[in-house]
Amino acid sequence: MKTILLVDDSSTLLLSMTTILTKAGYKVEKAENGQKALDKINAGLKPDLVITDLNMPIMDGMTLIKELRKLPGFRFVPILMLTTESQQTKRQEAKKAGATGWLVKPVKAQDLLAVIKRVLPGT
Repeated sequence: MKTILLVDDSSTLLLSMTTILTKAGYKVEKAENGQKALDKINAGLKPDLVITDLNMPIMDGMTLIKELRKLPGFRFVPILMLTTESQQTKRQEAKKAGATGWLVKPVKAQDLLAVIKRVLPGT
């Protein structure tokens, strides 16, 4: 079973996304900001995919992506940015930081699962 790490400061979004992903057969780990996500990974969590919000307190999604890409074993882990932001400059910045893809909230369940299938081999 593939593990997805969801990083978002919205408890409502974490709950709805967890429901969608667990119904689709994924194991879901959650963190409410980039620092908590990094702490979980440093404690041994090895997600197959990371989905992160952009705007969060303590550590935002852009910083999280940059920090994850520095870690051994995270060079090729897909990272999706899921945010309300849709500016091209932010997308380019995320891509440069190491994001695999960009989704704009709200995202439909079938669209989310289709993107996950594309970036996560073997699902």
